[in-house]
Amino acid sequence: MNDYFERLTNRLLEQNDQMSYSEARTWVELLWEDFETTYAKAGREYKGKEMTERILMQWIDQYGSKLHEVLLEKPKYRELFEKKKFYH
Repeated sequence: MNDYFERLTNRLLEQNDQMSYSEARTWVELLWEDFETTYAKAGREYKGKEMTERILMQWIDQYGSKLHEVLLEKPKYRELFEKKKFYH
């Protein structure tokens, strides 16, 4: 699992020079969990980690350069990131 997160984190850092490693890693973990949870709630059959990685790569390629701006607009996420930094 760590290999997936590491690849995605590095891809996000390539797309966005406004983030630290820990912020990028946190985004990857949040997006991964959100995607898998939403997919399951929709009643879809789980198609594996490779599929989740492909979807997240697409999201990162499309939105990664602006992802840091969400923290400015959404206090909920900002609070999550502030708490998470203590663990990195």
